[in-house]
Amino acid sequence: MANDPTVETESVLVSACLLGVPCRFDGRGKASAGLAAAIGDRRPVSCCPEVAAGLPTPRRPAEIVGGDGHDVLDGRARVVDDSGRDVTEAFLDGARQALEAARGAGCAEALLMARSPSCGRGRVYDGTFTGELREGDGVTAALLERHGITVRPAPGG
Repeated sequence: MANDPTVETESVLVSACLLGVPCRFDGRGKASAGLAAAIGDRRPVSCCPEVAAGLPTPRRPAEIVGGDGHDVLDGRARVVDDSGRDVTEAFLDGARQALEAARGAGCAEALLMARSPSCGRGRVYDGTFTGELREGDGVTAALLERHGITVRPAPGG
């Protein structure tokens, strides 16, 4: 049945950097050895919300100040880069584009980059640029979850 062209393959949204695409803030990818097993026989839908929103690669590192991605969605927190520039609107735009990509491909699940202010799930950097983490989700992870897409940090992400 798996080779039957009439059977549609399930899709999963995947952070582009984890597929080796050099789109991280530092201009590199972060290919994940365990990702193939997590994807299984599903079709990966590659997405980098930050690049989709028009942010350059490389770019200044950014963190969520004042909460997590849910707080950003609710207007209670901001995403700021390490020079103090507010990049919240770009992160919101990228999250919306990731949601559109996931919906368009019929994704019920997303495997995303851990700790990222966009893609982090469960723990994100705390906004102090010191490497400290806080409980919470990135902006894209929060938006996907709010729309019924299960978000998991990808292995090795």
